[in-house]
Amino acid sequence: MDSFNPDDVAIRSGHFIGGEYVDEDERGDERRIEVARPSDGVIYASVPVAGAGMVDRAVENAWQAFRTSGWARMAPRERAKILRRFAGLVEADAPFLGRLESLGSTRPIAQAVGWDVPFTAEGIRFYAEFADKVGGDVAATDHDHLGMTIAEPYGVIGAIAPWNFPLVMASWKIAPALAAGNAVVLKPSEMTPFSVLRLAELAVQAGVPAGIFNVIQGDGRVTGDELVRHPKISKVTFTGSTRTGAAIMAACANSGTKPVTLELGGKSPQIVFADAPRLDDVARRIAGAITGNAGQVCVAGSRLLVERSLAEPLAERIGKVFAELKPGATWAAGTTLSPIISAPQAARIEGIVGRTLEAGATLRFGGVRADGGAAGGANGAFYTPTLLTDVTAHSEAVREEVFGPVLTLQTFDTEEEALALAQHPEYGLAAGVHTADLGRALRFVRGLEAGTVWVNRYGRTSDFMIPTGGYKRSGIGKDLGRQAYEANLRFKSVLIDLRP
Repeated sequence: MDSFNPDDVAIRSGHFIGGEYVDEDERGDERRIEVARPSDGVIYASVPVAGAGMVDRAVENAWQAFRTSGWARMAPRERAKILRRFAGLVEADAPFLGRLESLGSTRPIAQAVGWDVPFTAEGIRFYAEFADKVGGDVAATDHDHLGMTIAEPYGVIGAIAPWNFPLVMASWKIAPALAAGNAVVLKPSEMTPFSVLRLAELAVQAGVPAGIFNVIQGDGRVTGDELVRHPKISKVTFTGSTRTGAAIMAACANSGTKPVTLELGGKSPQIVFADAPRLDDVARRIAGAITGNAGQVCVAGSRLLVERSLAEPLAERIGKVFAELKPGATWAAGTTLSPIISAPQAARIEGIVGRTLEAGATLRFGGVRADGGAAGGANGAFYTPTLLTDVTAHSEAVREEVFGPVLTLQTFDTEEEALALAQHPEYGLAAGVHTADLGRALRFVRGLEAGTVWVNRYGRTSDFMIPTGGYKRSGIGKDLGRQAYEANLRFKSVLIDLRP
């Protein structure tokens, strides 16, 4: 995908409710949040913050659409056809949607057009196929009774999506919910608010009834809290930090005991044994798992655990891969290292690295702000890929989720030591195991406290059937897979007496 001028991208702002843009409430007193481009720090737009009145308007509109539009009662195959048409419109809109996604996010244009948009479209297609293939069951009962479970949509799903993959993460929320017959009110991050609005427009163009997919803008403190507490929100799905997830869970419990799906933080280990095949490939895989999206990924492989004899040659190879990456503006075609989402987040990364070094760690590579180049400008938030050695389990960079391109390296001598180092006291989202020994790999698959374990790879494929979600404080429930679809249904038990 070619570079583009960020000032040439047309932006629609506001909320999207009932198939229309709504810029502010009737009183015109919604405060606004300025939106900055992470590549150069330029404030390029603002969005309104939905308060209680606007949230109620969006949820009530979605509830009425759920009750009256026929979406939930539609023949499942017909609902699937509309969703497939929606996916096709997303795919066809890739040049514009990719620029809109890239403009104010951390997603380089080549990746936004080449991966994010197609992945979003394919995810919608995937869940469309569940609409007429997953339902209830007939239970085993005696001859005089008929027992069954009936699958029904919840009603209105409240969804809160993060800023790191705005389109993709939104699609993980809306696709299974819509396919199951629900309505959705989605709040995107206030830092990346615009591409999801276009997604909602395309849904209506495809035939999704107006109001079935609404988008409200705002922050978490006001808008997010009002959304999850609304009495007509029947279920909440959220991706973001563990702290915010805990607050959402408490709010749901205090406002009607709503079910939640939470994909939260991670501090994922990558365990490399001396017999791991093709060391150059392993180094590139490990480097990619911490520099992809500049490490701003919940499953980033941020803790490298290496068998002692391999530590030095592997570190050297990782450093060479780090050096190949080119920081730059997201709208520049040659960018291979994304900006950090904001200057405060870049400062937080600097602080964690600095305190870890003060506590005795060694800086092997990186550890400084990066230059985003002429296109990025001096105000862009960039950070060099960083490798820290001589760390312990108590080091801040090992203990805390950095959410940046910061990798720590620890060594081990035995399997038992490696497994003990891999277990984190709080997080259990993902893990990687690199070894030629299948038995060892399976022992670690069983022993690791993680919702996803990758063996001799790190990261998802486009196989949507494999769910994702964490153990411990990394979350509750699953995104993707059949589990995500079924999480958007509630099941009613029926028992019929057949005796005359």
